[in-house]
Amino acid sequence: MQEDLRWLGLNWDGPMIAQSARIPRHRAALEQLHAAKLIFPCHRSRRDVQEAAGAPHEGPGALDDEPVYPRKFRPPPDAPLPPLTEPIAVNWRFRVPDDETIHFADGAAGMKQAIAGQDFGDFLVWRKDDTPGYQLATTVDDAELGITEVVRGADLIQSTFRQLLLFRALGWTPPAFYHAPLMRDEKGERLAKRHDALALRTLRAQGKSPEEVRRLFDPELER
Repeated sequence: MQEDLRWLGLNWDGPMIAQSARIPRHRAALEQLHAAKLIFPCHRSRRDVQEAAGAPHEGPGALDDEPVYPRKFRPPPDAPLPPLTEPIAVNWRFRVPDDETIHFADGAAGMKQAIAGQDFGDFLVWRKDDTPGYQLATTVDDAELGITEVVRGADLIQSTFRQLLLFRALGWTPPAFYHAPLMRDEKGERLAKRHDALALRTLRAQGKSPEEVRRLFDPELER
């Protein structure tokens, strides 16, 4: 990945961090959430959630987003909370504050907002294969590594609402966010493995130059 990015002309002066090396820090954050009783064990399968939620959610910013976790699947707030095991062998979810409006000012998309429990539901923070969920790992790393600005694709706007709740729960100040429009191919499909999009390595092997690749996805460069 680093080689491909440098070939394309993108360089950086910071470190490249592997999240897998920071799992102890992610686990420490999970224990903090557990102590505050903000998470609960989930024994429901992905199919259970999809079938209970009905059609895929189509709320604001929900591109490729997961179904809203049904409130009926939650344990009661006063239910005894089992301890975290070592290793963890069950999914753990963050309990969102129902009907609270979460908002943030995005550097590209402007003011964005979503309602917890309606536009997005309780989400995974640790998986039963004993690995941290994306939302928790990203939040912990951004906070502890001193990240002040996050630039990523517009398909992750919905994730930002979840991460803002984690920043608040863990007592950290969130960074600023800039969600850039997605790069798309000639058919209008966003570049993704599921759509068999050409990788940079593939385009490079076909003899494309970095300049050709940049012009292919950024018409402004043709001017």
